[in-house]
Parts: sequence; structure tokens; C-alpha cells
Amino acid sequence: MTTANLYNSRPQVSGNPKPDAAPEAAKEQSLSKQVWLDGQLVPAEQASVSVFDHGVLYGDGVFEGIRVYNHRIFKLTTHLKRLYDSAKAIRLVIRQSIDDLADATRATVAANGIENGYIRLCVTRGAGTLGIDPFRCPESTTFIIADTIKLYPEELYRNGLDIITASVVRNHPASLDPRIKSLNYLNNVLAKIEAIDAGVLEAVMLNTHGNVAECTGDNIFIVPSNAPQDNPILVSPPLHAGVLEGITMNTVIDLASDAGIDVQRRDLTKYDLYTAREMFLTGTAAEVIPVTKVDQRVLGDGQPGPVTRRLIDAFHALVDKNAPED
Repeated sequence: MTTANLYNSRPQVSGNPKPDAAPEAAKEQSLSKQVWLDGQLVPAEQASVSVFDHGVLYGDGVFEGIRVYNHRIFKLTTHLKRLYDSAKAIRLVIRQSIDDLADATRATVAANGIENGYIRLCVTRGAGTLGIDPFRCPESTTFIIADTIKLYPEELYRNGLDIITASVVRNHPASLDPRIKSLNYLNNVLAKIEAIDAGVLEAVMLNTHGNVAECTGDNIFIVPSNAPQDNPILVSPPLHAGVLEGITMNTVIDLASDAGIDVQRRDLTKYDLYTAREMFLTGTAAEVIPVTKVDQRVLGDGQPGPVTRRLIDAFHALVDKNAPED
């Protein structure tokens, strides 16, 4: 094997099917896609940022992933508020107003004819010097991509996902608050690599105290083994554990409360995961997906449980009928 092949090779995921690969036709189709870049829609193949951009050089920027359901942009206002909060936390000035970015997002979705899909909205520090100093970047760069996404194969939503706990520890909240949705995802990427090396598609990340934080791209919920069958509860790690405050996570918490299911936020250990009766993950791209095995421990009867299925159905009923944009 040549050096180039060695570094370009990737392990095969055996425990779960790999996500569907994009067909060759998608490459041709991409030529017609439009990307919103600093105020105008441009063909995707012409959309570019400077190699001196701090987003490229240092991962210095913020982003949001947003879903489109039946032409409606799910929780657009909530996503944009989180984007601006993330930017404020790192002293990044977004040149556009929140209303202008909302209009730009809708225009990008319309220009690409997206009925059901995914939006990636990124704001970088902008082009500057090769040094770290962010104040040498005179203005930020904003771009919006609207496309389709399929994070996991459909059969895993029916049968459940196998996951592992990663050895890669979640960044300490005092170092980088996980509520900042930063472009720098190296911590998550390394844990994702570990998952793929183990033959699965997702990994749980623990914090510096050894407690559960979240997965590489998703929040986590369990139904504890000691929860009453006739009055189940959901438990999810608290924000101080090193958790991104997920918008899908909060939506599911609201749906659970509406269904009379008590939701608790408290620290979880690997033992809690191993002995859980049910588990599922939530995220914008993942939506709500069941987990049936953790570190080779089968959860419950090895099938998605009734609480999980109930909340999956409730989530789809919400977004399929009239996905709220606020």
C-alpha cells in the first residue's frame, strides 16, 4: 500500500450498515445548486472562502444545522437565536441582522427547491492574517447551504443503533462551553473516528468526571432500568455535564412532557447506560433514533422500546403536519 493509500484508507463499519453513498448523478446535480454567500446566491461550484479565513485556519466561527420539513424551516428562529448567542460568546460580529439571515435562509431553500432537507448556516471570523489575533479579521463571512441529508440508514430507525463509549474525553466546559456551536469540532471528530474504527456509527463521549456528556453529534436520553413500567421517566445529562443544548432535544422534552412522561436532567455514568431499559439519541440531522446496544451490552430486549417509539411518532407527527418555524 502506498503512503497516499495508507492515509486515505478508512475502516469499514461492520456493526451497522454505512450511510447510503451519494450516487454519481449527485455530482452533476450539485452543479446547479445555489449557495448564499455574503449577500448573494452563487452557483455551488463558485462558492468559496479565502484560505486566510480564520474559519479555515483555526476553526474560528459558529454554525447551525437546520431541518426543512414540507417546505417549512423547523425552528428557524430558535436556531438563529442560538447562532447569535454562540457568536456573541466568542465575540464574533455577524454582519447580517437576524431578520436578514432568516430571509436569506428561506431564499436559499427556495432557490434549491428543497421540500425536505437540511440547511448548514456558517459564520466564520473572516479573512485576516496568519496569526491567531481575531481582531485582524475586518469582517465575518456568512454562507448558507441547502441540500439533502441522510445521517443513518432507515433500517436503524426501525431496529436500533449500536454505539460505543469513546476514550476521547469531551472538552471541559470551562475550556470551551459546549453551548457554543463552534466550527471547531475536532473533539467530536476524533470520537467519531473511534466509533468507525470500532465498526459502529456513533460514540458516547464522557466528560472529565467520567460522566456521560453527549454523543459526537447527538444528545442522549435513557429510560432507567428502575423506572416503573406504567409510569416511565426519561433521564438526560444536565447542561453542566458538557452538553450542547440541542433544539431537537428540547423539542423531545416538550413532547415527552405533553405525553405525561417525566423528564429528569441528572448525571449519568456508563453503568446507567449499560443497564438502561431504553435509549435514544436526538439531533437535527439524526432526528430521533433508538439505540439497542452500547459497548456490546444489549439494552432491554434488544428492540426499540415503547417510550422511544412513542416519542419518535410524536416527533414525526409534529414536523410532518406543521413544523413550527419559531
